[in-house]
Amino acid sequence: MNMKNHYYTLIALSALSLASCGILGKKDKGGGLPNDGQVHGIAPGSRYILPKPPGMVYIPQGTFHMGPSDEDPAYAFSARNRSVSISGFWMDATEITNNEYRQFIYWVRDSVAAKKLGAPYVKQNQDGSETVDFAKMRTLKWNDPKVVEQLNDMIIPEPDRIRGKKELDPSKIVYQVERFDLKEAAKRENAGKPRSQFIERFPVSVYPDTLVWMRDFSYSYNEPMTKRYFSHPAFGNYPVVGVNWKMAEAFCNWRTQYLNSYLDSKNRVQESDFRLPTEAQWEYAARGGRSQSMFPWGNYYLRNKKGCLLANFKPGRGNYPEDGGFYTVRADAYWPNDFGLYNMAGNVAEWTSSIYYEGSYTFQHDMNPDVRFNAKDSDPPKMKRKVLRGGSWKDVGYYLQTGTRTYEYQDSTKSYIGFRTVIDLPASSTGRRK
Repeated sequence: MNMKNHYYTLIALSALSLASCGILGKKDKGGGLPNDGQVHGIAPGSRYILPKPPGMVYIPQGTFHMGPSDEDPAYAFSARNRSVSISGFWMDATEITNNEYRQFIYWVRDSVAAKKLGAPYVKQNQDGSETVDFAKMRTLKWNDPKVVEQLNDMIIPEPDRIRGKKELDPSKIVYQVERFDLKEAAKRENAGKPRSQFIERFPVSVYPDTLVWMRDFSYSYNEPMTKRYFSHPAFGNYPVVGVNWKMAEAFCNWRTQYLNSYLDSKNRVQESDFRLPTEAQWEYAARGGRSQSMFPWGNYYLRNKKGCLLANFKPGRGNYPEDGGFYTVRADAYWPNDFGLYNMAGNVAEWTSSIYYEGSYTFQHDMNPDVRFNAKDSDPPKMKRKVLRGGSWKDVGYYLQTGTRTYEYQDSTKSYIGFRTVIDLPASSTGRRK
């Protein structure tokens, strides 16, 4: 028996022994399974009730024609129309907002600070591991001189301070990603290799790049957005920007850990990972059941019958405020599509998990198609291209089409790129949700 099979056999035997003691599954009056020599089955946990993730909507399974629904004016030929099938999944109704991303930032900040402060902000578990006591961290007095002194290496150095004000250094807000590479472990040539070879651990600096508002536009006055967009409460429900693909992936990793830690504390079954949508999932969701439509609201126009613009983009020759927003708008602005998703066209373009390759449509499977590649920093730039979808507030109408695909490099931050997440939850046998 190889090491990999031996590992999963141990897990199975452990689950079997726990179930026989009545720890897992529903316990009958006898304290275990009926002793009648028949197969009755053992559940891995208590009765499952499908949770409804806050702020997410369910995208039902279906088949659609993926690809351009109109002429390709650039003659790029980077996509062709084909029929594909997509399994059901949950998706954020809006792009991830500044407030939602700020919860992630504060969690990382508190984690880094707690590890530096030690007890009582870090708890010792019975198994020898350590966890941050976030309830205790909420009582931390950040302005206390003693606390500031202990966290001195998280504070901006003295030469970088304005009027001597001590502020947290954004570069120290670093999240430690830890995940299992199932795609690599599933390869036949990797059968029998130790599990540790497929565990990835690496740091990601996750504070948004607020300077993108000035960097993206030469000879343009955008300093107020740089100073206020992520920090002012007026923009709390606007989509977060200045987040590269790696940072979006780190957010998904944290959101998974955050949910599963809570479920574990309640002795409930662990759930799937939050992640970025694949390119095919994004397009299927954006169409909202309208298989051949050019836009999430249908064909063929960017205005309704009253002449009102239906998304936040660059109308005409650059009349930015005509659609109601000069830059971005609230993440729940305009009407949602038929699946209940907001701003699948315009506002901010959105990261997907898929690598951008011009010919990928020719060889992808017709069942949940996807092409992924985890590019390293040492890889050539061409391998770091990730698919962008949806167009943004600064784009013309062509980029708002559901079939239009473009790309950006995974380590780039922009003032017009955000993201939303998806999660795969199994169907509930009872149909109940909470």
